[in-house]
Amino acid sequence: MAKRQKERDNTARLRRELLAWYAVNRRDLPWRQTQDPYAIWVSEIMLQQTRVAVVVERYRAFLAKFPTVGSLAVAPVEDVLALWSGLGYYRRARMLHQAAQFVADELRGVMPVTAAALRELPGIGSYTAAAIASIAHGEAAAVVDGNVERVLCRLEGWDGGGRVAEKRRIEGLAAELVDPAHPGDFNQAMMELGATVCLPRNPQCLMCPLNAECKTRGEHKTEPRARMVSREVAYALAVRVGGRRGTGLDDEVLLEQRGTQQTVMPGLWELPALRDVGVPEEDLRMTVRHAIMQVNYLVRIRTVAEGDLELMTVAGGERRWVALGEASRMGLTGLARKVLTRAGLLGIAESEKIPQQHWQEVV
Repeated sequence: MAKRQKERDNTARLRRELLAWYAVNRRDLPWRQTQDPYAIWVSEIMLQQTRVAVVVERYRAFLAKFPTVGSLAVAPVEDVLALWSGLGYYRRARMLHQAAQFVADELRGVMPVTAAALRELPGIGSYTAAAIASIAHGEAAAVVDGNVERVLCRLEGWDGGGRVAEKRRIEGLAAELVDPAHPGDFNQAMMELGATVCLPRNPQCLMCPLNAECKTRGEHKTEPRARMVSREVAYALAVRVGGRRGTGLDDEVLLEQRGTQQTVMPGLWELPALRDVGVPEEDLRMTVRHAIMQVNYLVRIRTVAEGDLELMTVAGGERRWVALGEASRMGLTGLARKVLTRAGLLGIAESEKIPQQHWQEVV
């Protein structure tokens, strides 16, 4: 009985210390200014495997375009993907769109309230369901993401790992610790602690509010990460000055749509691939570094004249000459958007179009 009481006292103290720390040190992030379950849902999906700094502006833009689950449900998926461009892992956007349609069509536009019911929606797993239910509705559902897992393993002196038994042990501890009176704040505090203090490398233990309870106080043993693979690719940048037949309506760029059968980024638009990845130095427009999952790409970009496209590029999906103004609103791959932005081709108003004498250097 005394041991059990001591455990309860320790848990209560941990909750108080963590929540007090969070009240002072929480970052001012836009999704923390709302209890709207839809807005929280969007933020949680965007934050999966994506840095907070990248998400902030995309989150604001996304909610400005799709402020409700109903507005997202009726939107063309191409518009959703266009706003998602640059966040990566596009399957998340497709599943978010499908789930919004399910809510609109099957649930009369009302999102489920409990974590168990939220898990029935496409693309929502245990973590996202617990986050929405606890933050928006005050359900005492524990959130376990990578940051929380790291904090709990270090608190208990456990090795990190992906085995089922270890996952269950971590989830069980998280469920015991979550504060039933303030579950949303507690879950966010745990995630915040892992993101800003209990870091994977060089954790800031002296700044940690749980330092006294921690059995590790430093890095813990974890499974080695998969090694990154390096690859070289090359793409063509083809531009029509003044649009089709030089009408002067708008400059156009040639884009190619990835097939729907592709496992990565299906349906998105990219630059045509070059047959030869070894672009001569004198023909090199730019080089770009780009990472997708476990692959680091060295990307070479070469300007290709319209008459040379068939000879120099690999035949792929549907190709279109797209006005630059339209291209900026399309669902581009992150790499295509990066290249076109660095080339000065995206987001250009008519009054700011690149002078044709400059394009004599580029085209």
